[in-house]
Amino acid sequence: MSGRLVHIGSAVVDYVYRIDALPAPGTEKTASSFAKVAGGGFNMMVAASRTGMRVVFGGQLGSGPNGDFLRAAFATEGIETLTRPSPLMDSGNCVAMISGDAERTFVSWPGAESVLSLDMMAPVRVAPEDWVFASGYTLSYVGSRDALADWIEAQPAEIPFVFDPTPVVSDIPRTILDRVLARTGWLSCNTMEAAEIAGPGNVEAIAARLLSNHCPGAEGVIIRAGAIGCFVRLADGGAKAIPGFKVAAVDTNGAGDTHIGAFVSALSRGVPPFEAARYANAAAALSVTRHGGSSAPTDQEIQTFLSHDDRLTTVHGRKQEAHF
Repeated sequence: MSGRLVHIGSAVVDYVYRIDALPAPGTEKTASSFAKVAGGGFNMMVAASRTGMRVVFGGQLGSGPNGDFLRAAFATEGIETLTRPSPLMDSGNCVAMISGDAERTFVSWPGAESVLSLDMMAPVRVAPEDWVFASGYTLSYVGSRDALADWIEAQPAEIPFVFDPTPVVSDIPRTILDRVLARTGWLSCNTMEAAEIAGPGNVEAIAARLLSNHCPGAEGVIIRAGAIGCFVRLADGGAKAIPGFKVAAVDTNGAGDTHIGAFVSALSRGVPPFEAARYANAAAALSVTRHGGSSAPTDQEIQTFLSHDDRLTTVHGRKQEAHF
């Protein structure tokens, strides 16, 4: 394994409620279960770590009970935090409601992860062969977007930078988004996020526009389509739809994070992009069969899953198909 994953994103505490369906306006539901778990960028970091990559966190954690909870979760997964805790506020949280069709709905409250400065990020030093990752969440916050964009642009050109715009892509000022996309080496997004950036069309056309018009320096883009799989287009013109896998999904929370973490981990080991995407599809498929956002499988579990040839070409039509 070469290099580390340097995650410059946000981690929050998730309060997860399982319900049969979302309540109608003005009504109430009783959850069948509740859990307090580490979430946000933690899910992506776990996926990379469990598939063999060394992971360090360069974002900001809080100084209250949420921050303490996240630090304990990081320690359990062997993830080192490079920055000092915020002296001003606690880490944020997110209420996640998982309905009976395995879909998820979120309401979040930003905390320390929404405030970054270049001084705070001074301890985050990237070494040769490291990989850097950032998400749209940190770029959507008024208190972190400018410093993070400046920091990303300052990194050496040879350092691979992976970017996930996330569902809040429309909240990122276009000037900031364009700066980050111009530095992106690999873009991973779902179908809705891809269309938000590059406009409507079929996946082949959108992927081509992402590369030519928005990420001219990228090695490739990967557009995730949930259970359907993903579409990969490379800078050299190569393109391929990578099919998903038939599984019985119970919770799609964190599936996209798992996909990205496994994909980056595979690429860092020298796995070719199309094969890395298939590996990531398998990781995401396994994750949705388990409860919780940080349900990423290990490399051994993924390899065992992939060894079953009867699973390699089938997809399923569960409702969560557009959200990996």
